[in-house]
Amino acid sequence: MRSETMERISLSLPQAPLSSGFYRYMVMVQKELLELVRSYKLLWVPLIFVLLGIMQPVSTYYMPVILEHAGSMPEGTVIEIPKPLGAEVLAQTLQQFGTLGVLVLVLACMGTVSGERNSGAASLILVKPISVLSYIGSKWTSMLLLAWGSLTAGYLASWYYTGLLFGEVPFSGVLSSLIVYGLWLSFVMAITLLFSSLLLSPAAAAFSTLGGAVALSLLAGLFPKFLGWSPGSLSGFAYESVVTGIANTSRFGWAIASTIVCIAAAVSVSAAFLRKSSAVD
Repeated sequence: MRSETMERISLSLPQAPLSSGFYRYMVMVQKELLELVRSYKLLWVPLIFVLLGIMQPVSTYYMPVILEHAGSMPEGTVIEIPKPLGAEVLAQTLQQFGTLGVLVLVLACMGTVSGERNSGAASLILVKPISVLSYIGSKWTSMLLLAWGSLTAGYLASWYYTGLLFGEVPFSGVLSSLIVYGLWLSFVMAITLLFSSLLLSPAAAAFSTLGGAVALSLLAGLFPKFLGWSPGSLSGFAYESVVTGIANTSRFGWAIASTIVCIAAAVSVSAAFLRKSSAVD
């Protein structure tokens, strides 16, 4: 499979014009998307997000019935759970994405660079007239498409079922929270790319990414005054955006700026490390 992909790249590159940096980048993006299709990641990752998005409003709506039929309850017991607002259900959906969704994305992308370094595919690619930046950039692009596409599909599915079961939620709140949480997932993908470049073990890259993301989120939640500007606070801002709207716009602006800087730094360090490492030996 990888040899066929390498042959396609080698056949297409000579047809590029003199200033072919962007052309080579697009060829590499096509290669990454083809691998996502062949590995069925473009199918099962969005499908998991859609299932998570649907399960949250449905399970919340039928929770009294589930508890009633779960057993171990005295006869005649009446369970009354206050019906949550639709915006609160969507915030709970984002929390599901922050646990199981992030886990799925990290596991799907943990071997993006390290897997090709171990198999020797990275050496075959980087000895050709393809820059390390194009190589890293194409992987970053495919990871973003996978993350944003899965998040959008799952969140819109949750919004639809939330509207049916709990009442309509304004689209403006849904869109703003989607963008904010998408930026958080973009940061997680950047960290995944970084550790996948630094470490040869995909499992170690996944463990480091998940540990770092959890640590940032917990610290930002425990110390909002000191770390409210960090990328770890974006998930909280996403919940706030859909429920009540973001109150502290100044801290939110700093969080956006720091996240963009960290993403750029992670991608740049990934490219710089590969350029100086033994990835092409």
